[in-house]
Amino acid sequence: MTAAGFFWHERCFWHDPGAIGVFSAPGEFLQPQPASESAESKRRLKNLLEVSGLIDELAVCKPLPATREDLERFHSARYLTALEVGDRGRGGDGGDCAPYTPGSLAAARQSAGLAIAAVEAVANGELQRAYALCRPPGHHAEADYGRGFCLLGNIPVAVMRARALGQVGRVAILDWDVHHGNGQQAAFYSDPDVLTVSIHQAGNFPLDTGTFDEQGEGAGEGACLNLPLPPGCGLGAYDHAMSELVLPAIEAFEPELIVVACGYDACAKDPLGKMLLNSEAFARMTRQVRALAERSCAGRLVVVHEGGYSEGYVPLCGHAVLQTLADSAIAVPDPQNEEIAAWAYQALQPHQRELIDAWRAAWAAAGRL
Repeated sequence: MTAAGFFWHERCFWHDPGAIGVFSAPGEFLQPQPASESAESKRRLKNLLEVSGLIDELAVCKPLPATREDLERFHSARYLTALEVGDRGRGGDGGDCAPYTPGSLAAARQSAGLAIAAVEAVANGELQRAYALCRPPGHHAEADYGRGFCLLGNIPVAVMRARALGQVGRVAILDWDVHHGNGQQAAFYSDPDVLTVSIHQAGNFPLDTGTFDEQGEGAGEGACLNLPLPPGCGLGAYDHAMSELVLPAIEAFEPELIVVACGYDACAKDPLGKMLLNSEAFARMTRQVRALAERSCAGRLVVVHEGGYSEGYVPLCGHAVLQTLADSAIAVPDPQNEEIAAWAYQALQPHQRELIDAWRAAWAAAGRL
């Protein structure tokens, strides 16, 4: 069996959100510029895989786009129809800072198709691990609402389809994008068989979700874990959060499949986040989750590309993750890896430890570890 699959499609790079820069809408005194969520960081990652030769060690797949039936397992018919109407017209906004132009829906359906195919291949045993280079991203999209550059919920659509077809039962979704994974949370908030874990910068985006107190409801109580870290967290804080709470919580859940919503915007070079990670940090988290998957669910692990807006640094982070997934010796040197690691405040700070330890104590007291 090939160690890891790589799912991508050129169509995803053709999504054009319009010239809104880092803002939610153009304005009189805002000179137009390309949107922060652009194809460049993803295309550069794919190109780097080609140049390094790592892509030759991956099972490369270009699957079909998601069908309307696939999408309606998560999204409302009203929302999907509104997207279709806008796509045939002049475009629009899927809801909250989710702009699109004609042709974007084809890219979004293709993006969801990548996640679907990656989950299916791993769930069915065709691959041990898989990486889906999705664009547009999906972890902010909700059933009736697009948010934060996300039109369709790539991971919820893929997981709901796999469960509906009997390919997998219990699933753990870990989101380490710097922004809260509200889409997965909303999709499975009442579902006891899907654990959603989000480690993110507190109060970044969305502003109204992502607190530790949001832990699921009804039968899903206790199947939602949020770690809203304060801005400025670096290697020490992420290491402590992963080892003390994130990994133990997922292992205690006993999933049959682990899916990672892999945003790179917690890196030190990202314009939309205020965290301090380097490329090695993403490789280390991937190693930890891969080892957990091998202990708990026969190694079944899917990584789905989400945010990350540093066109130069995302490819280095992504290559490090894919090298780890593929168990490859092909490495690409990161010229700033050691410099970032040497920055001040990379060590675990007292206020960070106190916060994470309090969350762990509360989660343990509820009998979830």
